[in-house]
Amino acid sequence: MTNIRHPAVAGRFYPADPETLRNDVEIYLHSTHVKSFALGCVVPHAGYIYSGHVTGAVLSQIEIPPRVILMCPNHTGRGTPLAINRQGSWITPLGEVSIDFDLASQLRQACPLLYEDTEAHRTEHAAEVELPFLQVLNPNMKFVPIAIGTGDFATLEGLGHAIANVITEAGNVLIIASSDMNHYESDAITRIKDQKAIERILALDPRGLYDVVQQENITMCGYGPTVCMLTAARQLGARSAELVKYATSGDISGDRDMVVGYAGIRVD
Repeated sequence: MTNIRHPAVAGRFYPADPETLRNDVEIYLHSTHVKSFALGCVVPHAGYIYSGHVTGAVLSQIEIPPRVILMCPNHTGRGTPLAINRQGSWITPLGEVSIDFDLASQLRQACPLLYEDTEAHRTEHAAEVELPFLQVLNPNMKFVPIAIGTGDFATLEGLGHAIANVITEAGNVLIIASSDMNHYESDAITRIKDQKAIERILALDPRGLYDVVQQENITMCGYGPTVCMLTAARQLGARSAELVKYATSGDISGDRDMVVGYAGIRVD
């Protein structure tokens, strides 16, 4: 029996109506941008009204290849610490996205800590919200979803190296780390904290990012996926990273007392 994951947050984080969703995504994407190859990126996963413009700004610049590894934090706490789906497809209002079985199987073999686990993904929003952007940009794209629920650096680093080893053999694969930045502090504090984390990402420094998140109590939910992405990208020869766009929820809501930060970064 084929494993089909149905949308968990359509109608909440993004529109459930296909035409409205496609129109919204196309508004967030800048069609005039020249697209180019990237090794990886960091994009946010809040409701589209808050962070869709940041995600769109980043993905507008990237040539989306046929294969994508999409890593996200595990907000629900369900399932295993490193949860992969290897079979089936995910459905969004824009249609079905197939999981790349061969790529997922290679990752599973390269990193034995990855477990086949649908429960960790069933109600998790952080990977799902990225898919409509990818569907619009490359309708034939296949992907591998990985939900990360561990904060152990050695585990994160090990997964990053495994991803790089697989991509070295597989060829052109985009690594996406889905992450929001600091949560539920004032706009001023959030911008200061986020800048410290962003500096380490731009320096291609996974250990430095991990350490500053811990030391400065930066509530960046997807630091795990970002550590993995940076580790893999460095091994694959990354030379630079660019902050494409930064915003906070306060830019949209007007509430500057309690915000969430959003950073859009590409790694080349």
